[in-house]
Amino acid sequence: MDEKKIARINELYHCSKAEGLTEAEKQEQAELRREYIEAVRMNLRGQLDRIDIKEADGSITNLGDRFGSKTSKSAK
Repeated sequence: MDEKKIARINELYHCSKAEGLTEAEKQEQAELRREYIEAVRMNLRGQLDRIDIKEADGSITNLGDRFGSKTSKSAK
């Protein structure tokens, strides 16, 4: 997500606190928030997929290889 969209999310937030939002602005805010949350989830998934864990027997397990094939239900 680019800085322009994040700035717009913040702008809509401040407008909602100051004077309220129109229905179109509320819909835009909801869509931008959904997009932001999806970007955060994808970023977190990418970070978690690169984590290696040393098992008790000394072997190394990559979490991405072990759990990374699961897909998010909301990623449609």
